[in-house]
Amino acid sequence: MDILLIESYFAGSHAQWAKGFAENSCNNVALLTLPGRYWKWRMHGGAVTLSGRFLERIKEEGPNFNLIPDLILVSDMLDLTTFLALTRQATANIPVAIYFHENQLSYPWQAGDRDVKKGRDAHYGFINFSSALAADKVFFNSRYHQESFLEALEKYLKGMPEYNEEAAVEQISRKSSILYPGMGLADLEGLVGSTDEPGRDAPPLILWNHRWEYDKNPEVFFKALYRMADKGLDFEVAVLGENFSRSPVVFEEARERLGARVKHYGFLKDRSEYARWLARADILPVTSVHDFFGFSVIEAIYMNTLPILPRRLAYPEHIPEPLREKYLYNNNDEFCARLEAAIRGVAQVGGGVDVDMDELKNHVVRYDWSNMAASYDEDFESVVKGITNLSLQAEELSSEAKPSRI
Repeated sequence: MDILLIESYFAGSHAQWAKGFAENSCNNVALLTLPGRYWKWRMHGGAVTLSGRFLERIKEEGPNFNLIPDLILVSDMLDLTTFLALTRQATANIPVAIYFHENQLSYPWQAGDRDVKKGRDAHYGFINFSSALAADKVFFNSRYHQESFLEALEKYLKGMPEYNEEAAVEQISRKSSILYPGMGLADLEGLVGSTDEPGRDAPPLILWNHRWEYDKNPEVFFKALYRMADKGLDFEVAVLGENFSRSPVVFEEARERLGARVKHYGFLKDRSEYARWLARADILPVTSVHDFFGFSVIEAIYMNTLPILPRRLAYPEHIPEPLREKYLYNNNDEFCARLEAAIRGVAQVGGGVDVDMDELKNHVVRYDWSNMAASYDEDFESVVKGITNLSLQAEELSSEAKPSRI
């Protein structure tokens, strides 16, 4: 098939996912993208820009141009209804699927956001709602994401003054499926190469490899580290992940307070260097209050970093059920107790890996593109076949309904 993948926020995990699918699919995947910045404007205006580019390329290349695809695949960052309205002459008969990496209905908005202050934040959720309604098929990147979106949508529509369209929730649910993200895990492992290992007697290295934002709950993470330091435990810290100009101040405070324990501080643009730090890390304590999937968590687990995860969000899906009691915590006291036990345990075995790591790694390796690509191709082929069959049935019914001419 020819698949057109439209991504209006081509950066980070969105870009990795799009490029990974294009490289690993058995289909011909063309990308139509915009740079990953100004996310709010991308949701409002990205469809206008991308629809114009789509039509321009068709006009320039003429009838032989191969951009008229069998399937259009878009992400949640695109206002799909606007895109389809502006390209209706070219896209009216093309099946469309939308992939939700995140959504703005169940995402916990920051209280100080200017759109929240002015009561404008609800419209981003409406864009996600109408896009899901317009798509022929809706894919979510985790079971948690699917359930939280539908639950949030139901509450959202109930708050409307009239014509609540609550039946739309069931309509979207019926055409929804879970399709976990494909990831380049094997590629990440291949980037490690030779590392300057710190030695078997080095203190355990604790890893932060998430975005430096409030929804990752850095305050709780660093408070736990302060508590471990006050107990006299010996450990080191690598603070990785993408940081922004307005990152929470707790990061600078932690850098000063933890001092020499901090072995790296800041975002690593070089993926090989990032992979080497993952290979060195021993413990991954996660405190996030929001995560629809958790790319950074999967990467760390795959690279044999011991996870300490909250029993919420998408994280239980990443741990084999028999091991969930051991690696998922319920509250902050339990989190600190497991972190202390992990630090002491790793120190006792001289930087060794927990005995369950092979099982944990085998569980998350299913997300590698070598395992996911076939599922993607099969699911997208089913979308096209399903819409094609419906179209043929509609044509037959329409033909039967027409009166015969004399």
